[in-house]
Amino acid sequence: MRILVTGGAGYIGAHVVRLLLGRGDDVVVADDLVFGDADRIPGIRVLRVDLASVDAVAPLATCLREERIDAVLHFAARKQVAESVERPAWYFQQNIGGLANLLMAMEEAGVTRLVFSSSAAVYGSVSGATISEDAVTQPVNPYGRTKLVGEQLVRDAGRSFGVSAVSLRYFNVAGSATPDLADRATTNLVPMVFQRIDAGLPPQIFGDDFDTPDGTCVRDFVHVLDVAQAHLVAVDSTEAGRGDHDVFNVGTGEGTSVRRMIEKIVEVAGSSLVPEVVERRAGDAGVVVASAGKIRERLGWRATYGLDEIVGSAWEAHTAGRAVPGIASSR
Repeated sequence: MRILVTGGAGYIGAHVVRLLLGRGDDVVVADDLVFGDADRIPGIRVLRVDLASVDAVAPLATCLREERIDAVLHFAARKQVAESVERPAWYFQQNIGGLANLLMAMEEAGVTRLVFSSSAAVYGSVSGATISEDAVTQPVNPYGRTKLVGEQLVRDAGRSFGVSAVSLRYFNVAGSATPDLADRATTNLVPMVFQRIDAGLPPQIFGDDFDTPDGTCVRDFVHVLDVAQAHLVAVDSTEAGRGDHDVFNVGTGEGTSVRRMIEKIVEVAGSSLVPEVVERRAGDAGVVVASAGKIRERLGWRATYGLDEIVGSAWEAHTAGRAVPGIASSR
């Protein structure tokens, strides 16, 4: 299969590119390289383009035609919750504008298979032990709302020109396959804690007054390799011109409090630092844990890595990256 991966030089996208290449697919990446790093995907053709630009449709359509692309995996988006609260209009321009441009290019080029990178943020704060795909979607921040509108736009494209699509609602992605693919985003929990430890500063817990057992947010942490594998089974389930759309949670079904996760990271890092509690971040939901039954039953996917493997692989990648010039500064 010939696949275009938008945002393919980013953390999750690059892991997916590696798996696609490993099974023999031909891959092209579209990425503006603002947060992505081309060193993660050596030897891959990269179309350097800002998907949200008004000028993006033509080069995207040309790439889709010339490369004879069969399917698109769409990762390119902004994803910082607090930033989305501060700049909501810009987040819609980036995330929805970029998706709209991609869909127009796909229609022009006759490409009708798509996997959309959505998020558990579409649910907001949902009561109950786990969240199923048919739960009420009430995102509590602009980032989550862009993902929900994105799903609706993808569904409408199916009705309009036959796009066969899957939207994957990720929960909290962490871990790494290799040091060069490590998550370096300073707003994600695991690398953020690593950076605090490196600086000799106590890891920060953003609020301990949530309605949870220990007062801190509860999240479903899922290994990036499991998430990457979910994209492969998702794209294989699509069919050109079928005009259908489905959504799947991508998580383990098990919740871990932020306090517990930070304690695990500190333990793996061999640190004696004690976490400190600071103010909540704007837009954070209390409990977000997946019900993962649908994707298991329909696509045969299940998470295979546990918390120890997630934190251990992330720490190994982080410590290796500090010793390799160029890796520690990449995102």
